[in-house]
Amino acid sequence: MLPIAVLAGGLATRLGPVTQKLPKAMIDINGEPFIAHQLRLLQLRGIRRVVVCAGHLGGQIKDFVGTGAAFGVDVVYSFDGPVLRGTAGAIHLALTLLAERFFVVYGDSYLPCDYARVQKAFESSGNTGLMTVFRNRNQWDSSNVEFADGRILRYDKNNRVPSMQHIDYGLGVFRRQAFDRMAPDSVKDLAQIYQELLARDDLAACEMEERFYEIGSFAGIEELRAALRAQPGA
Repeated sequence: MLPIAVLAGGLATRLGPVTQKLPKAMIDINGEPFIAHQLRLLQLRGIRRVVVCAGHLGGQIKDFVGTGAAFGVDVVYSFDGPVLRGTAGAIHLALTLLAERFFVVYGDSYLPCDYARVQKAFESSGNTGLMTVFRNRNQWDSSNVEFADGRILRYDKNNRVPSMQHIDYGLGVFRRQAFDRMAPDSVKDLAQIYQELLARDDLAACEMEERFYEIGSFAGIEELRAALRAQPGA
């Protein structure tokens, strides 16, 4: 399985005072920091190398996770430094720690999907990038993808239209070349990379059936807590 970059450097402003002294990855989910659940999920899905792209209070993540041995994965870290680079900028900083091809997942996403199927779809596409999508219909968050016949027709997080019934699921796959032309001090969002690839007809898609969970909101935190409690053996 390909390595994965976990984007854990955001400021989490929607969570207010909760994340002023605590990174989102360390929010308590049923007695453990969120990242413990996320790393165990990735390990169960076959991923063995994880690059944590950290920023805001990222030292707390490193202190807790360490090498990742307790979770059955090999974890290394890339820190934004004093200036936030944006999600694409954070990946650019971490390229030397990643392979020529790699997964990317948002650090507040819990995605119980088939990562091997996503990797296979990417490799068979021949494209530089792949976005996973989910038919959300604005149910759990605002839909931002127009998707039909296996293709992304439009993706825009800011200018949404009724034909957008899908959402960026939170898991992507890329070739290094999608990022390696960025300037060393670039500040850029991953959404821009997706849009650039889409404009060049170089973005594959993989539709997911399993719903996503996120901890970027208080409602999302409670939904994930409930979902994990409902799992067998929880």
